[in-house]
Amino acid sequence: MLMVLCTAMLRLSSRFHCWRLFLRRMPKVELHVHLESTMPGEMLARFAARQGRELPRPAERLYDCSAEDLSDFLAFLDNICSFVGTPEELAEAAEHAALESGREHILYSEMILNPTHWPQFSVPEIIAAVTAGFDRAAERGGADCRFTLSLSRTQTGAEAMALVEDMKAHRTHRLAGLSIDGNEALAGRTGERFRPAFLAAGAAGFGRTAHAGESSGPDGVRDALDLLEADRLDHGVRAAEDADLTARLVRERVPLNICLTSNLTLLYRRREDHPLRRLLDAGAVVTLSRDDPAFLGGLTLTEELRRAAEFAYMSREELLACQKAAVDAAFCGPETKNFLRRALAEFQQS
Repeated sequence: MLMVLCTAMLRLSSRFHCWRLFLRRMPKVELHVHLESTMPGEMLARFAARQGRELPRPAERLYDCSAEDLSDFLAFLDNICSFVGTPEELAEAAEHAALESGREHILYSEMILNPTHWPQFSVPEIIAAVTAGFDRAAERGGADCRFTLSLSRTQTGAEAMALVEDMKAHRTHRLAGLSIDGNEALAGRTGERFRPAFLAAGAAGFGRTAHAGESSGPDGVRDALDLLEADRLDHGVRAAEDADLTARLVRERVPLNICLTSNLTLLYRRREDHPLRRLLDAGAVVTLSRDDPAFLGGLTLTEELRRAAEFAYMSREELLACQKAAVDAAFCGPETKNFLRRALAEFQQS
């Protein structure tokens, strides 16, 4: 009996090791991660010291806070971003995020920045600094990173149009698109207010993505599609509460950038309520991302994929399909997409 048990445990350990190796080696593409939530405590402590300030708690425990309430979470983001005092420090933060992504074989990443978290900088300063940081990381073997600038739902329509005008005037090869985030439940339905800015961004050739179907229900998803004309959705999981809307997402091949660990932390009190498996079975286009890694224990994309595979009983083929879907949904040109597709094909054949 002991021999049988030991043999079974060895087989289980071997399978687990093979899964981890597969996930580490797999070329990855990430479309939903906030740069504000990638900055390590040690870096922010250095920045704070230059200003003669202290972090709200020791660097190693900076992110040991509750993320259960979205409003408190967004206020904490404002606080930690205030410790980044110069454009060069913002560039360093961007460079760090891209290098860390590259270390776990993320080939391409689109990060989100919301200028309302960075009132110490102008939008042109943000664009220039993040572009410089991503460029430096690329020269050092980091991930190929682009970024979207995000509106907050508390802003006005005029402020939204001003952001788009700044994006057009100061466009770089790293600036990929326009986003919107913030607490949907508190802000209410804001699609009409931001529709002109999203249409202007699309006309200028920027990609458009929207946080929807997270703190709001299916109506938020409909507004993102019908009013903002979003190319893809960040989260989107609560669309699963409406069968007709789910069918539409499948029919129109709308990508959902799902963040399982984040959703289980912020949104779903019962794990079994998360619809990842149901959306996959329905034929939805799904990508997998980390959302706010620093707040989630330094979550890596490799670990997020492992958790998704375990949670939703995903096969290797389904995990690869999520990477291919992310390539298709990415706001980059055909040359970059072809490179990523070749990398995935070569990995699949190896």
